[in-house]
Amino acid sequence: MKANSKEVIQGYVLTAAKYDFSRYEKLIMYKMVEIAQDDLKGKKLGPGYSINQTLFNDKILEIPIKDFLPEGDKNHAQVKKALTSLRNKTIEYEDDKEWRLIGIIEKPVVEKYSDKVVFEVQPLIWQAILNFSKGHTRYELNAAMNFKSVYAMRFYEMFSKNLKPLTLHIDTLKERFGLKDKYTNRPADFIKRVITPAKKELDLKSEFSFNYSIHKDGRQISSIKFVPYHIPANKNAEREALDLQKRVSPRFDLSKELIGFLNDMGFTNDGVKNNLKLFKKANTEIDLYMFLKKISRQASGAKNPAAYVVGSLKKYLNNKQDDKPVNPKMSKDIDNLLDSFASGKSV
Repeated sequence: MKANSKEVIQGYVLTAAKYDFSRYEKLIMYKMVEIAQDDLKGKKLGPGYSINQTLFNDKILEIPIKDFLPEGDKNHAQVKKALTSLRNKTIEYEDDKEWRLIGIIEKPVVEKYSDKVVFEVQPLIWQAILNFSKGHTRYELNAAMNFKSVYAMRFYEMFSKNLKPLTLHIDTLKERFGLKDKYTNRPADFIKRVITPAKKELDLKSEFSFNYSIHKDGRQISSIKFVPYHIPANKNAEREALDLQKRVSPRFDLSKELIGFLNDMGFTNDGVKNNLKLFKKANTEIDLYMFLKKISRQASGAKNPAAYVVGSLKKYLNNKQDDKPVNPKMSKDIDNLLDSFASGKSV
């Protein structure tokens, strides 16, 4: 895969890369985009997340492995396989000054006892991700992550920001989707197994889809013209579906790791949902994960651990003297305040 300038590398990495990405590879890349968005906006990353930088400006990302998996999926082997595949994919980059090979990710590590994934991203790739994150909202990313077909994901990326007709030679499209050596001399099968299912899924789930027409060179299919279009009704339905999922699943507002910690402290899934408003408020105003760790020992000894957590959290939030977010490296005064809540002392 060759990119000849910084301007086009963005498209190659995230929309037009000539690879047959698996669904899990795309989920990893979408998660990278979400993290880039949060970092760009100065938003505090969730528990278990971190971004650091090497002397060569490579980004080092640390992400819980569970967050690369669809809801209810625990197949860590698929994540490892996807990390391996992404590590082996390279971009041939060339400009007026240099030629180089760039891996989409580098040095992936799965920490078995913490279930965290650590990998590096080179500056040009990170810049591409940032560009993509600026042009796509979190809603659009969530929508793309809900597709089952990786080709629906690819078409969604192509047309969600561009409704202009597009004509592609069938070999160009096959190469872009990493299918150059498949469906050889069988373009009708390529259309049947790749394009048609992707269109059906977009028609059903997405606010963007496309019609297509086949152009022939003699009796052979040579190119395909795509005419994308907007489906306003699907936009509302899709937003409603996401809103419903948000109400049903706290994972839209709290990280998997934070929910797991709450479960360990005595909250059932319904208990987390019933107190979601409180947890969301706390998660924006303080370091909720640190607070829970502070009171975990006392909560475990309480008659009703979940009630103890809720009561301590409400008491702490009501006694905060200002509305500024609490830095993870809390001051000594705040530490003392947390300790007093944890021990049950009055302040």
